[in-house]
Amino acid sequence: MFFRTVATSAAILVALAVTGAVAGPAWEPAPVTAHLRPATDSTAIGGALADSGAPGDYEVRESPVTIPLADGIEVGGLLREPIEPGSPGGRSGGEPAEDRPGIVFVHGAGTGKAVDAFTLAATALASAGITTLVPDKRLDNYSTRHRDYEAMALDYAHSVAYLRDVPGVDPDEVGLYAESEGAWVSPVMMVEDPRLAFQILVSAPVVPPRQQAAYAVDNYLRNTDVPAGVFRAIPRAVGMKLPGGGFEYADFDVRPWLKEQDDPILAVYGTKDASMPLEQGTRQLLEDADDVTVRIYDDANHGINVETPDGLVLHPDFAADVADWVLGLPRTASAPPQVAGAQPEQLYLAAPVPQPHWYGDGDWLVGVVVTAGGLVVVGPLLLGGVALAGRLARRRSGRQGVRLAPGLRAPLAGLGVGAAATTVGLVAYLAVVARLAMDYQKDALVVQGGWIGVRLLGIVAVVAAALLLNRLRDLRGHVVLTPGAELAPQAGTGSRATASRPIAVVVSTGFWLTVLGATALLVTLAYWGAYQLGI
Repeated sequence: MFFRTVATSAAILVALAVTGAVAGPAWEPAPVTAHLRPATDSTAIGGALADSGAPGDYEVRESPVTIPLADGIEVGGLLREPIEPGSPGGRSGGEPAEDRPGIVFVHGAGTGKAVDAFTLAATALASAGITTLVPDKRLDNYSTRHRDYEAMALDYAHSVAYLRDVPGVDPDEVGLYAESEGAWVSPVMMVEDPRLAFQILVSAPVVPPRQQAAYAVDNYLRNTDVPAGVFRAIPRAVGMKLPGGGFEYADFDVRPWLKEQDDPILAVYGTKDASMPLEQGTRQLLEDADDVTVRIYDDANHGINVETPDGLVLHPDFAADVADWVLGLPRTASAPPQVAGAQPEQLYLAAPVPQPHWYGDGDWLVGVVVTAGGLVVVGPLLLGGVALAGRLARRRSGRQGVRLAPGLRAPLAGLGVGAAATTVGLVAYLAVVARLAMDYQKDALVVQGGWIGVRLLGIVAVVAAALLLNRLRDLRGHVVLTPGAELAPQAGTGSRATASRPIAVVVSTGFWLTVLGATALLVTLAYWGAYQLGI
């Protein structure tokens, strides 16, 4: 019995491993073989004017503003103006610096309100003599599922128009500062408004959102030291059509917009930004656009902030470099060195994500899991109802009723509970790992131990399946035991058997529903990598 169970369990495990391997794409990102080499580790901007202005040269007047958009919609914003030194009023009054450049800030995915976004950068640049405007992001047409970068560009264009009318701003020297997701919006704005003078791209993905998401997930997981088997989930999760529809923006390609513009670009990255393919993004920017200046800041994160004892602050050279570049235009647009700063380390390329063979439609995936889970619940309920009715009947008549054949109940329960528990465990494990990855944390007990725990639960379910399968072979597939099967032929046996037939159907249905639901869960678990055996 023991050896037969082991052999059957091994056969099921191999079958699930093969099924998981062939059911969807593997994840084998191509390594970066030719690394970017900055000309110097200094981020100083060549060609900058010595007396152009630096952070701290001006006092800053900060004013809340209201920016009208189309269709009567308005958004708020914060305008920061440099005030001429010695001008009456200081921070609360005085005259703005005359004929100065202006910058409109374009939000990334993680920000929305002007009071919370770009505070350090917008203030520092204003204190260097550049008028800055941080508008609120329009959120009524923006959600996780639905984003239209071309429509967002039209909304931000109203902020550009507003800034051009601010006293002291040269309307022909207004440019954009776009961070992260905003770098998919600002190139559209540059093409639609040729009057825009320059573009500052901070942590720009350049590649389409789906590619960037897969790259970021891969990098986060590597930093968290997850087992190799977890990576199989990346193309299957990121590559599929997500449940509920939407996410059309996932394949937005910004490169055609970059190729259409000819205004200068300053692209900046931080070496501690694990979410952006910074070497690849740099190469593609250099290939697609003219007059690109790239600066890479050591130990800086996604927002070009560095960790200090007092918390996160802007990299000490960042604001001065940006100010030198903006105030030095057009001299600084093509001044060497083109690429400078810290040595970046991108291990793998952000490439198109393979499409899943199975579960390419997330609605189908959710439907399968929900239906399978429902079957695992409904099947035992049917069996439990019949068992309860049988016990009551036995008390009245003393006769045994319709029931599952001996030796089926325990492995059936093990299969159903094991499959459901493994599914819940896998979902919980991935959620915890995602939190650790996003927080740049490592926890070997959770990451490695949790994966072992999930796989052990899966093996328990497989052993239960093996016991059940072997028992079914012994019973030649007969899962129901009726009173007629225990009695010698006599008067009344036929009538009792006939009366028991509907109950036997219910018992058989409950059994096979449980088996079907648990099997669907096991196959789904195999798809997501719970039964990998190096195949």
